[in-house]
Amino acid sequence: MSLSVRANQASYIVLPETVTDKTSVFDFLVWHFKHIPADVWHQRIIEGKVHWRNGDLIDIESPFIPRERVYYYREVAQESLIPFKESILYQDEQIVIAYKPAFLAVNPSGQFVNECLVNRLRKRTQRPDLVAAHRLDRATSGLMLLSLNKATRHDYHQLFKTGKIIKEYHGLAYLTPELLKQYQNGVLVLPMHWTVKNCMVKGEPSFLMKIIDGEANTHSIISLIDIKQGVGLFLLKPITGKTHQLRGHMQSLGMSLINDTLYPTLQDKAPDDFDRPLKLMAKRLCFTDPITKIKHDISCKGFEDF
Repeated sequence: MSLSVRANQASYIVLPETVTDKTSVFDFLVWHFKHIPADVWHQRIIEGKVHWRNGDLIDIESPFIPRERVYYYREVAQESLIPFKESILYQDEQIVIAYKPAFLAVNPSGQFVNECLVNRLRKRTQRPDLVAAHRLDRATSGLMLLSLNKATRHDYHQLFKTGKIIKEYHGLAYLTPELLKQYQNGVLVLPMHWTVKNCMVKGEPSFLMKIIDGEANTHSIISLIDIKQGVGLFLLKPITGKTHQLRGHMQSLGMSLINDTLYPTLQDKAPDDFDRPLKLMAKRLCFTDPITKIKHDISCKGFEDF
């Protein structure tokens, strides 16, 4: 574990036209990134870690220029190594389809700057323009689609926005007492299906989602496909793509996913327990490539042997 870790690749922010009361870049950075103390930005600037798009360094007095890009390097005091490997299942000149292990973030966030899927794959493929085309929780394992080409990445984002990609997940959860009793009595017929539609909004704290009364903005198809020792294997097909949708929908069925530290109860913050990963995996991606027109149907090994 390092005492200080700096991201290998710069992040940037566009100075907004809507901000009119900041005279310097330094003032804006302190105001915008409220979780980072002013002395930290001061030190980064005097050490030459903040610059304009053309590489010219920004100093403490550099003026705020609307619409200009400011580049900086994320730093954390320490960064834990995630002891699981990603793998590449497919790659061409446009995309990478990779397997992300549980606990590995997709992008830099929180206390992780280099220990994330995107930065690992940028280094591995030597493609610095690689970006993720969609989201996957840090706790969730499974398949990710990533774009290699700036000129075409919008087309891959659109696959998800327009629902032109099939996503299937595996999840494990303990059965409700009612379902378990039906199974033990031999009257439960598999597969068993649910169509879940409800209204999900940000909860408290804001990284949680909660279900409220109102017009449905989420939709999932969930199937119980196998049972072993009171644990159900579920096939989950999200039709919409809200944050934590599948986790929330499984909770709404009374069968929260095994090792879920957020639902139904937010657990106290603690170091990652690598022996207890969330039992949710993005198992399959199926789509027609909008650029190459190749039809992809790629799966990884799920929880079949649970």
